[in-house]
Amino acid sequence: MEPILIEGTPKTPTITFNAESGKLEIKGRSIPENSIEFYKPMVDWLEEYGKSPSDKTEVNIQLEYFNTSSSKCILDVFKKLESISKSEKSQVTINWYYEEDDEDMLEAGEDYQSILHIPFKMIEIND
Repeated sequence: MEPILIEGTPKTPTITFNAESGKLEIKGRSIPENSIEFYKPMVDWLEEYGKSPSDKTEVNIQLEYFNTSSSKCILDVFKKLESISKSEKSQVTINWYYEEDDEDMLEAGEDYQSILHIPFKMIEIND
């Protein structure tokens, strides 16, 4: 499977999805003009990845900010990961990084954690 590598911009996060290593990363700011269009390739990729995932799938999310439409799309990405996890083909872990003084980002991670049935690790980053 081809990896996804999308270079980040001031409005979009850096995306690295690698099927071979089972490592997926979303890092930066997510305020794209069209969130659905931006995140669709990742959702499609995960659909394909779910057919024969790595034994372990590690997802690193390190967003400094995301808008409301991005939050829905990120949830769609997480739901694909949840179905991969439920299929028991891969052990999925989500590492949610947030800066120590960023209560909003911590709460956002906790909100996702309460909706999903995937192990979440809240990881505080010290400046």
